[in-house]
Amino acid sequence: MKYVIGVLAEDKPGVLSRIATLIARRGYNVESLSVGRSHLDGFSRFTLVVDGDERVVDQIVKQLDKLIETVEVRNLSQAPYVERWIMLIKVAAPLEVRPHVLQTAEAFRGKAVDVGGDALVFEVTGDKGKVEAFLSAMKPFGILEVASSGAVAMQRVGFERSVSGRREEFELKLA
Repeated sequence: MKYVIGVLAEDKPGVLSRIATLIARRGYNVESLSVGRSHLDGFSRFTLVVDGDERVVDQIVKQLDKLIETVEVRNLSQAPYVERWIMLIKVAAPLEVRPHVLQTAEAFRGKAVDVGGDALVFEVTGDKGKVEAFLSAMKPFGILEVASSGAVAMQRVGFERSVSGRREEFELKLA
């Protein structure tokens, strides 16, 4: 089963390497690892998608939480969460089939971000199922290149949490 883990960590050189090494050293399979700036200065947010059972994920969470630079580690799969992938896809699109390629992309809300004489580059954003379905729909036209971000995720806020007017804040374990 796939699990999504969110990590908030100090933005220091080598943190990505330590996280990746920790997971690889234990033989866990990572389907996706994305990292980017967080809302806090000096901190980055990591999103990992791992394949395994609940015991494996619990072990990964515990090990990640032991790293000095990690501030928070969450198994996002335990509660509702929002997940998005972004994919850039270069598709063969000679002029005679270009309208069909564009029409197919429109069905997935794919956006043409570059146009060439014989090819188009599309951007598609959504859950993993949507971007994979878009990729499958483009195969008959000829896929020339693909670049994907992997998963980016966070827990849903939902109306049930915002009714009280309280916000959850991170308690940074800064030493």
